[in-house]
Amino acid sequence: MFVSTAYAQTAAPAAGGADMIVQFLPLILIFVVFYFLLIRPQQKKMKEHKGMLESIRRGDRVVTGGGIIGTITKVGPEDELQVEIAENVRVRVMRSTVNLVLSKSEPAKSADEKAEEKVVDRK
Repeated sequence: MFVSTAYAQTAAPAAGGADMIVQFLPLILIFVVFYFLLIRPQQKKMKEHKGMLESIRRGDRVVTGGGIIGTITKVGPEDELQVEIAENVRVRVMRSTVNLVLSKSEPAKSADEKAEEKVVDRK
């Protein structure tokens, strides 16, 4: 009675390779779904936010992490911005605390561009 049971257990064919793939297939599918629904969009959003922070310049209206709305008056060294939140009320904030740029300002014209504009106006 014991011999036949032992013999039956060892006589079964071993199909380890195919069973391993079938067992891990649900885990692989879950990872793929997480990648396309969570990880990839988050990376894209972070890349866009980083680009927005790098393109901030004087005159832009921004919203900080604390919900303060103001206008950039000075872009300082080492990721520091000076934001005017009311008339003659300026605060210094870190660039990374800016959550949203409400309106972009036009880039300031150089002296050469201003001179060209005056010449065109005279004609």
